Amino acid sequence: MSKIIDVRHLNFSFGSGEMERPVLKDVSLSIEKSEIVLMTGPSGSGKTTFLTIVGGLRQASYGSVTVLDRQLIGSTEQVKIQVRQQTGYIFQQHNLLKALTALQNVSMALEMHDTMTERQRLDKAAEMLIAVGLGDHMNHKPEQLSGGQRQRVSIARALVGHPKIILADEPTASLDKQSGQEAVGILKKLAKESGAAILLVTHDYRIVDIADRVLELEDGVIRNA
Repeated sequence: MSKIIDVRHLNFSFGSGEMERPVLKDVSLSIEKSEIVLMTGPSGSGKTTFLTIVGGLRQASYGSVTVLDRQLIGSTEQVKIQVRQQTGYIFQQHNLLKALTALQNVSMALEMHDTMTERQRLDKAAEMLIAVGLGDHMNHKPEQLSGGQRQRVSIARALVGHPKIILADEPTASLDKQSGQEAVGILKKLAKESGAAILLVTHDYRIVDIADRVLELEDGVIRNA
């Protein structure tokens, strides 16, 4: 399985009838194992919509979206769950639970692994936090961490289950240049080590050098695929 993600002639619209608004127009894109692809483009161009369809978070009806050898167009919820279980998500606003420590936030991502004990989950979470440089901050809650540190926690959470795909939505938008570059540098290093494919949508042209390919989505069309 060389193509982790294989999208062909994907079309997606919001609304229907006279209110229908096309968002994605005949989009085709393939991403291979260990490849890092950045998707840029203006707000409203369809980047986040594309990301959520590939991640099994949104249903599309037209075209072909094959992820980890599973067809998502017209699929059952069970198929989408299987894809989501092998996908790590990183968001702009971190989405960390404020009442939990960094260790607990990362450990929660492993709760779907029924074969692991709580101790094993905590141990794996600790290993990943050490890998992202937060070994001394495991027991800190999000409010006790800087923006860059919170994003490192979200990276650890995304990677702790050893997913085959990482989907990142504007992960550096709330970070300064140094923190943003450090965060995506850690993401690239750990993902390459595990062989995960990364699809990262961003407005941040300061981080394009981490990518194997940079694509631009404009008005629902990939301009330089």
